[in-house]
Amino acid sequence: MSRPSNRADGDIVQDFLSVADLLEEPQLAQLYAYLTREGEATVQDVMDDLELAQGTAYSYVNRLVDAGVVDVTDDEQPRRYAAREIDLTVTTAAGDREYTITPALIDAVGRRETDADIDTYIDRHGVAGLATALTYAIARERGEVTHRLMAEDLDISPLAAEMILQALRPVVHEHYDIEESGTGLDELDIDNGDAADDA
Repeated sequence: MSRPSNRADGDIVQDFLSVADLLEEPQLAQLYAYLTREGEATVQDVMDDLELAQGTAYSYVNRLVDAGVVDVTDDEQPRRYAAREIDLTVTTAAGDREYTITPALIDAVGRRETDADIDTYIDRHGVAGLATALTYAIARERGEVTHRLMAEDLDISPLAAEMILQALRPVVHEHYDIEESGTGLDELDIDNGDAADDA
């Protein structure tokens, strides 16, 4: 759902409101992430794979279609649904930071109900903070930063940084092409740093 520059302001606002629903309701985010991963799915697939009751599955799918973030790809029964690509940049209320809402961020929000570390991080830092943590998680998986650097940059504890980076690791590998490597920077940093802390 990229924003072409010739779109009317009302369309841009509608895009944001549609995405806001995904960020506010982890169940909708989880369903959107599922459709992103699967490419296409039926309501029966949703029921089976996400273990949702029939009424709930239909309700959620219809809400996402109405919001414009999911399309009906086949009108024949059973109908098939696919997620639209979302790429929307927003600025925080203070105007000091921009972040981009992507399928990976929506996936991370969708894991809030099943991952206590993600849930706690969103409670403390909001979705904007989670978006920032996701940026660090991508860089960490590429071997570009450590949890200690993230902690210093964001003024959080190294433990909090490590916990959210670990929680976001599956999201990063699901959505980004990251080559698996042997020992990462953080593994070395944790071994050496923790030994120094214990001394």
